[in-house]
Amino acid sequence: MRFRAKIVDLACLNHFSRVINTIAKLAKTCTLRLTVGKLYFILSDKVANGGVGMWCELCQGNFFDEFQMEGVAAEHNEIYLELVPENLSRALKTAQSAKAVKIKLTNKHCPCLRVAVELPSLSSSSRIVTHDIPVGVIPRRLWNDFREPSVPNFDVSIYLPVLKTMKSVVERMKNLSNSIVIEANLSGEMNLKIETDLVSVTTHFKDLGNPPWASEDGHQSSAQDRDLESMAEARIDIKKLQQLLAGQQVNPTKALCNIVNKRIVHFILLHEDVSLQYFIPALA
Repeated sequence: MRFRAKIVDLACLNHFSRVINTIAKLAKTCTLRLTVGKLYFILSDKVANGGVGMWCELCQGNFFDEFQMEGVAAEHNEIYLELVPENLSRALKTAQSAKAVKIKLTNKHCPCLRVAVELPSLSSSSRIVTHDIPVGVIPRRLWNDFREPSVPNFDVSIYLPVLKTMKSVVERMKNLSNSIVIEANLSGEMNLKIETDLVSVTTHFKDLGNPPWASEDGHQSSAQDRDLESMAEARIDIKKLQQLLAGQQVNPTKALCNIVNKRIVHFILLHEDVSLQYFIPALA
């Protein structure tokens, strides 16, 4: 089992760093899945038990100048590692003006991702700062726990408003309540509501648009038969929503959410070369 990669391009390095920062804000620990073409950051707290879920996918070719890996076996050419993304984020912070960053899976005293940052120096010899990030190797028999979550059969799918706007609304609301209701319909309307004994506040968004979700095989989601004006809603933990919005250092080209009435809100943020899915279960 081997893995080594190298980033030389500064723009790619900073972009990668922003993605890792975002993930670090969403998950204390997560699973890094390495395949020949992609990296995945996965958080599979069982959504059914009230935990959030995350699935972030990156095409390695858009970030790395070199990328070599050998998985656990020829027919299972993948590696699954458990890591604390904050550690990787910290290591990359030292690399903001680096000439190159090399990442390698090593095993001296325990399995580690070694991040070697080559910094520019005035003399001919270069300075290299090395970070060893402990990782856990996840055995083959547990891999099925980390499959891509299936998109639930939602009632409403809607494009999100500008995330900065949404973030400032949610930040003001979180001082008033621990939970927030997101409701939306198929006419491009979305409301963010909090209701407590003392106060009820609603922010209305209009003309957001609804994604065309009829799938390739002609199978329509349950959303197609809905009355366009009727709202689907879910009450969720406001801190979990705020974490998602606060972590957005990667400005997505598309951001949308799917609501399964009173059950789950599924966010999808798409960037040219990164996609992030985030699942927040409804509160009872």
